[in-house]
Amino acid sequence: MPFITYTKRRFADKTLQVISQANGILEEYASQGFTITLRQLYYQFVARGLIPNTDKSYNRLGSIINGARLAGLIDWNHLIDRTRNVQSRQHFEGAEHALRRLAAWYHVDLWKRQRVRPEVWIEKDALVGVIEGVCQELDVPFFSCRGYTSQSEMWAAGQRLLQHQDDGYHTYIVHLGDHDPSGIDMSRDIFDRLALFMGGTDFVRIALNMNQVERYRPPPNPAKVTDSRAATYIRQYGRESWELDALDPATMADLIRSTIEPLRDDDTYQEDLAHKEDVKQKLARLAQEWDESEEAG
Repeated sequence: MPFITYTKRRFADKTLQVISQANGILEEYASQGFTITLRQLYYQFVARGLIPNTDKSYNRLGSIINGARLAGLIDWNHLIDRTRNVQSRQHFEGAEHALRRLAAWYHVDLWKRQRVRPEVWIEKDALVGVIEGVCQELDVPFFSCRGYTSQSEMWAAGQRLLQHQDDGYHTYIVHLGDHDPSGIDMSRDIFDRLALFMGGTDFVRIALNMNQVERYRPPPNPAKVTDSRAATYIRQYGRESWELDALDPATMADLIRSTIEPLRDDDTYQEDLAHKEDVKQKLARLAQEWDESEEAG
């Protein structure tokens, strides 16, 4: 666990208490397989009544976390910035290594023999890492809209969904976004533009909805009155808004899982899963045989 000290610092007792609370939250999510952003950590502090929901609180927490990481008091792996990532080409140490990696990576399209082609769309790039695990588990494509989706990307999505329909599939879009004037309108925008570009598809907004706000009680923010959609939003929902980031990552994953799983025929799914595992085992045996032949040669 990389608790690495880069700078020596002394912290006040109140600051050490915040660091301890942060570690408790981060370790809780790490044990569930999640790494979270600073924004998500902040909302967990607010939701647990540890700090008020203000810009000042957010900035202070960010400063404390930054200093604590540099001082070796917080695991660097427990917080992530999902919007900035280096990319590089995959390399192999030889044929046997490549075969072993192929065995680990090998996958089949678990929806090819199903009747439905679902996709999961999420408003924020910073939350892709939260949904990535469950989407890979379910073998469904996932997509970061980054706010209002560009016209080019929406057109491309329409063409992709049209091709699925031409192939005999029923298409289905699952959307997650903020509960604020723009976040609510983004769902409407996706539905309308897909209707324009490909005649429409089944579409469901699974978060963040008012029933979830009432159930999970995420910390509220003032509705953005400068948003051109604010007046309509305020008439319907009042002057508070809620960010998707405030929803517990495990809850978000469960919402996706409970929406996607009923769409598939489970007998067909299990057959395809068994076929995938059989091929993976054959590839692993091939890698072992290659290694043994190399040693013998």
